[in-house]
Amino acid sequence: MYLWKAAYVFHPENSPEAKEFVRQRMVMLLEGKVGYVIGGLQQMLTKRSKHSKLSKAQRAALRKTIDYCQSHRKAMRYDEYIAAGYPIGSGAVEGACGHLVKDRMERSGMRWTVPGAEAVLQLRAVNENGDWDAYWEYHMQCEYDRRFRRRAA
Repeated sequence: MYLWKAAYVFHPENSPEAKEFVRQRMVMLLEGKVGYVIGGLQQMLTKRSKHSKLSKAQRAALRKTIDYCQSHRKAMRYDEYIAAGYPIGSGAVEGACGHLVKDRMERSGMRWTVPGAEAVLQLRAVNENGDWDAYWEYHMQCEYDRRFRRRAA
């Protein structure tokens, strides 16, 4: 995450100070204080740049973090998401992708075309969601309509 890059401008990697730097800003983000995080980083950049205490690479890392936060500010409403009960981490999605896709598609010796992989993943998603019986009824009705109703018309 970008906050770690900003932390390493001021503190050694994996140091307790870097961890605290990130923790403080993460708490503010979770409280919906994105503007305070952006403003604080901007202030640190401005103050330290005046005294030439930051290298070009350090200034670039801070600028990148600030720019990221500014451009994604509208999506960083974590306080609202938490209050609504929405997940804010990517772990659930990554876990689902691993279970649904990777576990099935990356078995030894398997080769997939895009259409074949798409078909298998759609069926796997239907099954994993517990919709297999409803899907199968729908599929059979479509097949019946395709085979018999078309002939009658």
